[in-house]
This record gives sequence, C-alpha cells and structure tokens, in this order.
Amino acid sequence: MQRLSITYSPFSCIVLLAVLLIFFSCETEQQDNIEDYRTHFELSNGTETATYLETIDFYIRLAKEFPEINMQTIGETDSGYPLHIITYNPDGDFNFQKIGDNKTILFINNGIHPGESDGIDATMLLYKDFATGKLTPPKNTVLVTIPIYNIGGALNRNSTTRANQNGPVSYGFRGNTLNYDLNRDFIKGDTKNARTFFEIFHMVNPDIFIDNHVSNGADYQYTLTHLFTQHNKLGGELGDYVNNKMMPSLEKSLQEAKWDITPYVNVFNQVPEKGFSQFMDYPRYSTGYTTLWNTFGMMVETHMLKPYKQRVEGTYQLMTKMIDFAEANSKEIEQLRAQAKHRHKDWTHYPTKWQVDTTKTTILDFKGYEGDTLTSAVTGLTRLKYDRTRPFNKKTPYQNFYTPIDSVEIPNAYILKKGWRKVISLLEVNKINYKTFQKDTMLTVQSYKIDSYKTVDKPYEGHYPHYDTEVRNSTKKMKFQQGDILIPTDQKGVRYIIETLEPETKDSFFNWNFFDSILQQKEGFSPYVFEDEAARLLEENQVLKDSFLSKKSNDSLFNGNWYVQLDWIFKHSDHYEDAHMQYPVYRIMKE
Repeated sequence: MQRLSITYSPFSCIVLLAVLLIFFSCETEQQDNIEDYRTHFELSNGTETATYLETIDFYIRLAKEFPEINMQTIGETDSGYPLHIITYNPDGDFNFQKIGDNKTILFINNGIHPGESDGIDATMLLYKDFATGKLTPPKNTVLVTIPIYNIGGALNRNSTTRANQNGPVSYGFRGNTLNYDLNRDFIKGDTKNARTFFEIFHMVNPDIFIDNHVSNGADYQYTLTHLFTQHNKLGGELGDYVNNKMMPSLEKSLQEAKWDITPYVNVFNQVPEKGFSQFMDYPRYSTGYTTLWNTFGMMVETHMLKPYKQRVEGTYQLMTKMIDFAEANSKEIEQLRAQAKHRHKDWTHYPTKWQVDTTKTTILDFKGYEGDTLTSAVTGLTRLKYDRTRPFNKKTPYQNFYTPIDSVEIPNAYILKKGWRKVISLLEVNKINYKTFQKDTMLTVQSYKIDSYKTVDKPYEGHYPHYDTEVRNSTKKMKFQQGDILIPTDQKGVRYIIETLEPETKDSFFNWNFFDSILQQKEGFSPYVFEDEAARLLEENQVLKDSFLSKKSNDSLFNGNWYVQLDWIFKHSDHYEDAHMQYPVYRIMKE
C-alpha cells in the first residue's frame, strides 16, 4: 500500500499559521464584540429589564459604533424627555423618502405600557445581533423602533403594580406622566406622546407595524399570542393578505422554530375553550390607527404568567420571523400598499359600525389547561382556577370575522366650521390636506343634527365618551364664512377623515367629546312669560297646532307635563337656536 507523503516548507508553515491566527482572531473578536454589547436583560440572566436611561445609553453606543444604526431625537413627550427612533439599515441610508421606495420598512413600538417590557429588551437584542453579525443582515428590510414610547411610565418604576405578571423584577407603570393610557390615545391625541408618534409615523410610512405587549386574562400553554389588525376592517386585498398569508406564514415559521402561537385569547374570567372572538382594534388603538393608512399592523401579546426570560425570547423570535417574511415578500407588500393608495376611488360607502359575523367561525387547535370552579378561600364564593397538571388540546371556536352593520355614503368633501382648533390641529399633524375659504361662499350641503346619544357615567381616559350616537340628515343651502375649511376625501388620509368626522363611528371626534359645546342649549324661556307667546304661536300656525294636539293625545307623559309641552312648542318655533345639536361638520356630496 502506497502512502501519500506531504512535505511542508518553512514558508508554507508560516503562511498556514498566519491564516489560522487570523481565523481564530476574527472569531474571538466577533465573540468579544457580542460580549461588549450585552444588554441589561442578558447581564441579569433574563430576570430584569433595562431602565429608560440604560435603554437610551445602549442605543447611543450602538449608533456610535455601527454605521448601519442611526438614532434620531424627534418631538416631545409629556414626561419632558423627547422620543427617539432607532433605524437599522445595512446600507447606511436613513432618508425615509429614499429607502421607502425600495425596501420594506418594519416599525416596532415598545413600552407603550412600560410594565409590559418584553419588547424593549427583545428589540435591544435584535439590534445588537444584527449589528454584531450574529444575525444575517436583511437585504430588503429596514428596521425602525421607538425604544420606549411611554417614557413617563417607564420612569415611574416599581415592582408591585403588575400583580398578575411573572417578572421582570421591576418595571414601568401603565399610565404616562399625565396618567393616560397611550394605547387609547391614537385618535384623540391628548398627549404629546401621541402627537409626536403621528409625526414619526408619517415620516417613516411603515409597511409593517408591530406593537409589543403582555396579555392578561386566561391561562394556557402558549407564551406567544398575536393580535393582527382585524382583517375585515382593514379590508380588500390588504385584509385578505393579512388573514390568508401573513398570519398563517408567521404561525408556521414560529411553529417550525418550536414556538407555538395562537390568536390573542380575548376572554376574562372564563375558560377559553368555550370559544372567543377576535379583538376589534378600533382607531383609538395603535394598530387600529396604523390600519387607517394601509399599514399591516399587529400586536404581540406574550402571556403574563410565563417566565420573563421566556417571554422576551419569544418576542425576539417572533420579530425575526416577521423580518424573514418581509424579506421574502417585499415586492408583494410594496405592490399591495401602492395599489391601496387609490382603492378609495372605487368606494361609494364606508362602514361606520361593526359586529361579529356569527355565520363564520374558525376552529383552533387550542392548547390550554383545564379550569375548575372552586370555592374561594377569600370571598367564600365561586372562583376559577386553572390546573397546569392537566394540559389539553381542544378544538375551540374562534370568531375572527366581522361584518359592517351600518355605513355612510362617502362625500366629495367635508366642511368644518372655523374655530374648532383642536380638530384642525389633529388634521394637520396627521397630514390631512385641506383648503381654507378665502371669502364667504354659498353651498348646498348635507347637514347633521345630533338626534340622540348616550354617555358613559364614569371618566375614561380623561373623557366621558359618547356612544350609540344617531344623527338626522338634511340637505340645505347655507353660507360658509371666510376661514371655514374644506377637507376633500380624495386623499391618502380618507379613512382617518371619515373615522373622525362621521359622528356615528366608534372613535369619532364627536364621541370623544370634541364638540360637546353644541349639546348645551344656550337660550331658553321663562314659562310664565312664554305661556302667552306659546298660545300666539299655536293660534297663528295651524300645522304646529295640529302636531301639538296630536302629540298630546298620543303621548300620556307629554300630556301630563306642562313644562315639556311648552319646551316642545319653543323648540318648534323660530325662538329655538339653530346651534343646539347642530353638528359643525358638513358634507358636500358627489354629483
């Protein structure tokens, strides 16, 4: 048997040694680089979350060391600290007007509820791993993040207010500096945080939006749940894409990575296997707001009872899988959003009210725990208790289809009477185009009178919102004054315009109390004087008299109340002010 003999010269040995030294040196350098940028979460072995200042300092270091990462200070918050956005782009280009034309932009919002800090730490890990080469840089995707949105809440740090949550050791508070829940402020814009968010959102113009949260409610086996924006409300090809491609692809890729995920378990104080419905993210919520601009939105809801380290790792995995999806489908995402810019041109009506479509049900293979009804040691009454020693897989009905139950014909434009400064300022910060009348102008318009409404009896997010609002519609010719504003609907923000200016929608400016001054009658009557005037009015107006007598004969409560009768006559006379219940937004209809 002949042996193969290899002889090394002294020079070749030196070259080989040099190559090996370079190889191991690079590997060691890369490892050291990763070690140098360990997050507070890593240093605490997954038990703690970074403070606000630690988070900002971390991103400052990354931005200084890595040209792929850029940090911008934008706008104010109620805390007195500014908001930041951190952008990761391997190309080193941070001009959003340019990068939005050829790359998918994924926008990640963290710390809207700072006690739900999973996304804060997961996103720090994500940026670090891309910067240091642990993760392969994306070619078609740019990442943008607000590291901590609710800065005031993050600074209000404690270890007790999240009574049901399994870690971290300490965390921020849900309310912001002014005690607003920022995930209810995306229409009313009461906070500086929200107004700065609007500025950032319209500058970035993201294709995909992720808002990281931690859930409450039931107990089950999953660490991860997802809350995609409601697909029927998103509508058309965008809604179909979310429900039939984006969501299933994300679920499959996570399952392959041994991270099971289920839709957000929208139940409280009952077992989920009885069935539950999809959460409807109205525009007050972050994903409901981003939907208005044809952005694909989702909330991540990790399960509060799982260990903190596990929750952060799950959030990290979900974001990497969404990046993978964006990479593989960037052209399709770009095309769908480009087409959606013009889809409103084909619309004649817009939904104003929604309800669950009970004719359609999705069946989930749900992984839960058996729940028992026990006697409470505290109250002596019945209570629900889950038994983690009895896991199960059960077919569970999930109602994730909604149907509109009312709609409104879309006008050519709305006219807003001048003087409603908060409404105008919100239109402006949301990049809504409008024109100001330069002279008094006569126009034929549709006019709304507020016919009826209900109001909550307890304050909610600084307001007493209205609901079940109904209007009476009439067409009339009226004079608009110099300074009134004309808001055309043929523009990118058409959905925002309709959702805010149509009073019957869930999150209209009317329902959020922006126009409450019209609900108070300013002029009235003194009964002892108006008695004679009422008699004169009935005597001179036979139609009015007939209507009055008919109402007396058919309404016993009316017939038995003298003041209500006088008030009815007053409100059907010229003495009654036009401004009472007159909605100061008018509609110019399409011809």
